[in-house]
Amino acid sequence: MRMKELSLRQDPDLRKELALLARGCDFVLPSRFKKRLKAFQQGQAAPWLTVYFCPFWQAQVKKEEVVTPALSESIPKFYFPRGRPKANINIDNLISKIEKIFSQFPDERVTIEDMGKVAKVSACECPLYWKAPLFYAAGGDRRGYVSVHKFVAMWRKVLQTCHDDVSKFLHLLAKPGCPYLEQEDFIPFLQDVVDSHTGLAFLKEASDFHSRYITTVIQRIFYNVNRSWTGKITCSELRKSSFLQNVALLEEEDDVNQLTEYFSYEHFYVIYCKFWELDTDHDLYIDQRDLARHSDQAISQRMIERIFSGTVTRDGKVHKEGRLSYADFVWFLISEEDKKTETSIEYWFRCMDLDGDGVLSMYELQYFYQEQCQKLETMAIEPLPFEDCLCQMLDLVRPEVPGKITLRDLKRCKLAHIFFDTFFNIEKYLDHEQKDPFMVAKDAETLGQEISDWERYAAEEYDILVAEETANEQYNDGSSVKFSTSEIGRFHMSL
Repeated sequence: MRMKELSLRQDPDLRKELALLARGCDFVLPSRFKKRLKAFQQGQAAPWLTVYFCPFWQAQVKKEEVVTPALSESIPKFYFPRGRPKANINIDNLISKIEKIFSQFPDERVTIEDMGKVAKVSACECPLYWKAPLFYAAGGDRRGYVSVHKFVAMWRKVLQTCHDDVSKFLHLLAKPGCPYLEQEDFIPFLQDVVDSHTGLAFLKEASDFHSRYITTVIQRIFYNVNRSWTGKITCSELRKSSFLQNVALLEEEDDVNQLTEYFSYEHFYVIYCKFWELDTDHDLYIDQRDLARHSDQAISQRMIERIFSGTVTRDGKVHKEGRLSYADFVWFLISEEDKKTETSIEYWFRCMDLDGDGVLSMYELQYFYQEQCQKLETMAIEPLPFEDCLCQMLDLVRPEVPGKITLRDLKRCKLAHIFFDTFFNIEKYLDHEQKDPFMVAKDAETLGQEISDWERYAAEEYDILVAEETANEQYNDGSSVKFSTSEIGRFHMSL
């Protein structure tokens, strides 16, 4: 008996199952249809059955086939955020060496003064001034000492999870479980440097000024290391910087003034004295009128307003209360005196980018240049028309997109300091105008081959301050006195 093709197609059960099959579901024939199919198999198969059933039977066969996995190359691990692990490191052997060192101390307990001996042991191999981070990471701040058990437990974890100096240092300083360093994380470490470094021994008598020096060093660390401007130093940023090399040099260099990148007391002295001159009420905050007096009012008022708008500062009081903190002044002064570094270029670009679109438009350039023209006119100097000035600046920067100056353009041109001074520092603008263009080009070629503008400025200002303090002391005492760095520091603290 042969069933009609049409009757099978119109069977509701079959149509439902075919719909499920089309969506990838298992095909289960209803019992009623099985009976009809059995009777139908005695006759000739309808062509449409082959069309619908073939995928089903092929799918069943594929499920039963054993699939042989394809061979693939093993890609070696290439990303090590905590350093590349060292092969064949025997942690238990290193721990036993540490236990041996602790056994030399009473009750196997070590104070922060003696932690340097533990830091230098071969099992740790840390620079001397890692002693405070090691001490506090092992809980020494709670009891005033660290037991061998506490230290071993802490250091074993460090050895297991951190595989280079950068990741170890960050782990020791950072809050538990935190993958970055914030400003307050550096305070215990730097306080130990102040307390124990021979080059800062004179600061022991003036504990009130410890925080000022520490604040200055912290701001310089973030100025040079935190290239992302997030206020959070990561392993990657620390690894790209020279900070840990400078920490290691603290052990070898008795004169901190030789470490000009971060720890120089002379640099701190210059920065703080400049701030002290502006901070007339000595509350460690200055307002717009105070900052306007810097360098005989060389900075334009429009730029000062941009600084106080909060675009380059982290202290909320700057924008809310119109006050600039000492920490933010450190960033301002270094950026103002050395506009050739990447951080300073980013600092001033943020200030000039009024709408924050990442491009300095012709309107923004004219906005700042207008005040420069007004200052020149008051000095009886005829200003260059903006159109001519604009042509000069575009020739100097040579932006990739005509008429749009980006941060990348300024970093690439090597003459960003001339560009910025043209728009908001009248004194330096006039200095650049008097220079030979060939000398300017030569300076651009030798960029980075000599001491930085900031180091030159700090050295000159320090000599001036020393001469002034010496003259004042001679006038008050009526005798000739040769001042050393420590004596200058003591005199400064008596202000």
